[in-house]
Amino acid sequence: MTEAMYYVLLALMNPAHGYRLMQEIQSVSNGRLQMGPGTLYGVLARMQSDKLIQLVNEDGRRKIYRITKEGENALYLEYNRLADMVNDGKMMLDKGTEK
Repeated sequence: MTEAMYYVLLALMNPAHGYRLMQEIQSVSNGRLQMGPGTLYGVLARMQSDKLIQLVNEDGRRKIYRITKEGENALYLEYNRLADMVNDGKMMLDKGTEK
């Protein structure tokens, strides 16, 4: 899973439309990730075809998406994978500041 996909799924724990998603992604990443519309809508299309998210309402130009059960499962799996990687990396701290 890409970083963009991970943050989109995190942001969609509460249904949202595109502009709101861009704001929420920036918020949940503590400002580290700023996603533009081109990138966001490409990711949304891919995730929708992968059944990780779904369109729940379309009001003119505003489309509201939500995470699916499959998306929640994928998010939890990715979270656990990332947590394992961080835990594995703690061996660096055990060795001190050797480089």
